[in-house]
Amino acid sequence: MQQTITSRSGLCVGDIMNSPVHTVDMDDWLSTVKTIFDRARCHHVVVLDRSRVFGVVSDRDILRVVSPFVGNPLMERPQDVGTTRRRVHQIMSRKPTTITPDQPVAVAAARMLGERVSSLPVVDDDDALVGIVTTRDILTWAVNNNPAPPAG
Repeated sequence: MQQTITSRSGLCVGDIMNSPVHTVDMDDWLSTVKTIFDRARCHHVVVLDRSRVFGVVSDRDILRVVSPFVGNPLMERPQDVGTTRRRVHQIMSRKPTTITPDQPVAVAAARMLGERVSSLPVVDDDDALVGIVTTRDILTWAVNNNPAPPAG
């Protein structure tokens, strides 16, 4: 099924993206990523290699590979802590789909649906990371800028 992309407003990705972005290097430990997620309450980190977008790690990626007992002093075992001693490059999504800040939000939404991803790193014309847009950003904008249908 092909989708038609329309933009009823001049809203661009740069208007709703988050910046600055939490980033990590390919050889960082998963414990570093988990700490970022816990402290910053974000759901995605962008993996950089020589200042270029190389991958993305989501909180779901971490949930799949890190023991749920990590950080629980009553239940944590040495093998649980060991699950955080893997490197980012071992679990990241490589070659992520990116978008530029001047693209319409509808294009970002269609790209996320088509690629089955929940975030897009936002890059400038030189491929430098300038932000990130997530499904949550798009949904928040939609809820805040569209009247609710009448109850009934």
